[in-house]
Amino acid sequence: MRVRIDLHSHSNVSDGTTSPSEVVERAVALGLDVLALTDHDTDAGWVEAAAAARRTGLSLVPGMEISTKHRDRGVHVLGYLLDPGFPPLASELGRILEGRDRRLDAMLERLAAAGVHLSAEEVRQQAGVHGVIGRPHFADAMVARHIVHDRAEAFDRWLRPGRPGFVARYAPATSDMIRLVAAAGGVAVIAHPWGRNTRQVPDLETFAQFAALGLVGMEVDHEDHSPENRERLRSIAVQLGLVVTGSSDYHGAGKVGHELGCNLTAPAEFDRLLDAAARNAAASGRQVRAVVGAAAGGART
Repeated sequence: MRVRIDLHSHSNVSDGTTSPSEVVERAVALGLDVLALTDHDTDAGWVEAAAAARRTGLSLVPGMEISTKHRDRGVHVLGYLLDPGFPPLASELGRILEGRDRRLDAMLERLAAAGVHLSAEEVRQQAGVHGVIGRPHFADAMVARHIVHDRAEAFDRWLRPGRPGFVARYAPATSDMIRLVAAAGGVAVIAHPWGRNTRQVPDLETFAQFAALGLVGMEVDHEDHSPENRERLRSIAVQLGLVVTGSSDYHGAGKVGHELGCNLTAPAEFDRLLDAAARNAAASGRQVRAVVGAAAGGART
C-alpha cells in the first residue's frame, strides 16, 4: 500500500482559512496518511492538530514555515520536528512575530495614502484570535470590503513588493535559521525555492552553502514550480544529497489550486527526513516534538 505524504499545510493560526483540526480531517477525507502542519513562524496549531490526528489515525508531523532572507530575497524555511522552546530559536520567532505586528500600522498607512482605507480591527478579525498577521489577512479584509475579488488580485494590485501597500519586515538570515533549526533538534527544508518569480534563486552554489550549514532538503514538487524547474531542482538535490519533498502548501480557500495531496513526498524521502531528524535530535540533546501516529517509526511499513 502506498503511503501518501504531504509535508506543507497551513491553518487559520497563520494565513490558512480552516482550523488545525479541520485541516487534519480534510487530509484524512482526501486519503492522506501523513501530513505536516507548517503555519508561519508559530507552533500555535500543533496541540489541536495532534488531538485531531490521534482521533482520526492520521500521522502528523509538527512543523512551521519560518520567514528568512538571503541577499535581500525572502526565503521560507520549513522546520520539522524541532523544539520551539529552544531559547535562541524562540527569540528569533518572537522577533519575526513582533515584526509582523509592527508592520500592521505601517501597511495601513501606506494603503490609506493609496486610497484603500482599512482598520486594524478589520485585519485582526481576518487573522482570528491566535492568528499570525500577514499580508493575506489584509487581502481578506479587502475581499470582505469588496475592494478586490480575491487574494490574488489584492496581492497583484496592492500587497506584493513594489506595490503601494507593501512594507518589509524583520526576517533573520536563511543561513542562521538553518543552523538554529538543527540546534533545536529539527530538520530544515527550503520551501518552494524557485516559486513566486524568484528566478532560480537560490542557485546551486547557494544550496551547497546551505547544505554545508545543515540544510536537509528542498521542496521540489510544488505547484509554483514548472515541470522544467522541478527537474532542475531535483538534479541539484541529488547532486548535494538533499531530501526531495513534495507538498500542497494548502491554505484552504485562501490559495486556489493547492489542494491537500496535489503533490506528495515519496516514502523513501520521508524516511530520510526522519533519520536526519533523529540524528539532529540526538545531537541537540533536546526534547523535540515527535511525529504523532504510526509514521513515527518511519514510512517503511
